[in-house]
Amino acid sequence: MRINRVVTRVGDRGETALVGGSFVSKASPRVAAYGDVDELNSWLGLTVCHLQDRPIAELLEEIQHGLFTLGADLASPAGVEVPRIEKQHVLRLEAMMESIMDELPPLEEFILPGGGPGGASLHVARTVCRRAERTTVALAADADVNPEAIIYLNRLSDLLFVMARVANRREGKPETLAVFSQRKTRRRNRSPTA
Repeated sequence: MRINRVVTRVGDRGETALVGGSFVSKASPRVAAYGDVDELNSWLGLTVCHLQDRPIAELLEEIQHGLFTLGADLASPAGVEVPRIEKQHVLRLEAMMESIMDELPPLEEFILPGGGPGGASLHVARTVCRRAERTTVALAADADVNPEAIIYLNRLSDLLFVMARVANRREGKPETLAVFSQRKTRRRNRSPTA
């Protein structure tokens, strides 16, 4: 694909073109879904800048490429020929999760999002991913949506949560347990030596 111009003026009336050439309102559920995926991709790019952990950063860059495929999938009505999210994409996310999960102790309580800059940014990305999943499910209520796209987003939000915990652990940042009552905030040290 070659992008010759950024300013096209096509969207000046509140519409945008989908892959395949049809036009829809920028407020449509389809645009909301792939817009949330685009936002997620941008958050991951920012997260890579904050991470000290290069192995996780490399996994995130791989995920960013997958999100371009997902965006094209969501921006394309059924019947339009584009790359689509497939089961292999979901399996790759699961393999990534398996490769880092062993570093973490079991989670017995909720934790507050935070830690170091990289871990905190991963937590934000996780919540953006959850929103993208919700808007994609909403789109699926009214339009044909590749079911693997929804599974992919669900799995990705789980992976981003695990990555946030691993990044914080590798950087020696403690996890803060969530408090639902008058208990004092407790921290669990999740450094590699703990």
